[in-house]
Amino acid sequence: MFFKTELPGTKKEDIDIKVEQGRLVISGETKRSEEVKEENYFRVGRQYGRFQRAFPLPEGVEDTGQIKASFKNGILKIVVPLQKAIKEKEKAIEIKVE
Repeated sequence: MFFKTELPGTKKEDIDIKVEQGRLVISGETKRSEEVKEENYFRVGRQYGRFQRAFPLPEGVEDTGQIKASFKNGILKIVVPLQKAIKEKEKAIEIKVE
């Protein structure tokens, strides 16, 4: 399973990823500041805000320690490996005589 989200202007330190109650929870805070200096004017813009997003995980996720996350150029990628269910083969049961 693969998650990809864009978080422009967000730093790695401002992002939290955790698994709780069978859900993958991504939360954090965006702090962005823009400054424009021109000959006739000066403009400063600031944007702040918290965000949180939760995704249900399928039943095949057993080892949350295997979840990997990477963050580059404002793109967060999370890989959640799924355990493949082991299908039992038909097996004859031998009857022993006592």
